[in-house]
Amino acid sequence: MTPLTHDTIRPSRVSGLLFALLSAGAFGLSGSLGRALFDAGWTAGSATLVRVAIAAVVLAVPAIVALRGRWHLLRRAAGTVIAYGVFAVAGAQLFYFLAVGHLEVGVALLIEYMAPVVVVGWLWATRGQRPGLLTLLGATVAVGGLVLLLGLLSGGVQVDAVGVGWALLAMVGAAVYFVISGDTSTGLPPVTLAWGGLVVALAILGLAAVSGLLPMSVSASPVRLLPFELPWWGAVLLLGVVTAAVAYVAGIAATRRLGARLGSFVALLEVVAAAGFAWVLLGQAPAAIQFAGAGLILVGVVLIRLGEPAADPSTADVPTAALPDAHEPAGFPHRPAVDASPAPIPS
Repeated sequence: MTPLTHDTIRPSRVSGLLFALLSAGAFGLSGSLGRALFDAGWTAGSATLVRVAIAAVVLAVPAIVALRGRWHLLRRAAGTVIAYGVFAVAGAQLFYFLAVGHLEVGVALLIEYMAPVVVVGWLWATRGQRPGLLTLLGATVAVGGLVLLLGLLSGGVQVDAVGVGWALLAMVGAAVYFVISGDTSTGLPPVTLAWGGLVVALAILGLAAVSGLLPMSVSASPVRLLPFELPWWGAVLLLGVVTAAVAYVAGIAATRRLGARLGSFVALLEVVAAAGFAWVLLGQAPAAIQFAGAGLILVGVVLIRLGEPAADPSTADVPTAALPDAHEPAGFPHRPAVDASPAPIPS
């Protein structure tokens, strides 16, 4: 086994941060596209189902090619792939969708985006990765910034017990996304793990749609954004290819390089990206307090990065060959992207 030295870790961390920024930006775009589709006559359920289906089709060939005939890896990791599809993709989206039926969007998002805190606790309890002072301080600052960015201090926030329950399940799904994404022990390329999870999620969301749990409605009306107008199929392709296929694969590649703990907090930048896209594409300008919240999230992420060890314990015992190759397709929890609208698309 090739030891992971400081020299090998630094390039991995830099590429991990780049993948994380790509993932956050791609996920963040989904809120604005979703809002525009809703205004055009689509439901969140139909947009989510089509988004997952397109991503699964787009990644099929790259996922198979990346295996290079090593089908035993997929068979051996079947449980991991199923768990990723059930919890990280389908569960996080479906539970968030159900949560926003009972809660304000900001409250549902805040609960789900507490997933990084759950990841810290999980790694501490199961792997002995006790967070340092800078990590705890960064987590507190980042969560405080999230509260400001989501506008939860304006008062009049309604809390429903059923909605909180669904949001907590979505939070669990998001936490599973980061833990599985950071696991390199299966040897599965990021694109293959993402594709397998999407296929599983597609089956689950399809059943939810058929049962009526996921309301379905589509429209061929043009999708209007502030700077331009898109045909419905153009918006749907962007939703599936960029905000799902690219976002999930990049997210996995990032978390494998950064570790589940740091990767989960860097992913909070998705909220910042979503607010930026909503400003540019929907004309929803952030208030001053939201800018302050975005700044706090950035500060929190920097503190957590400074508090991380040179080599993440979750990858320290993994051969470098098990890490994703630089030439593998980049891209791809999940997670719902933030949107100031009443019903952002759950991701």
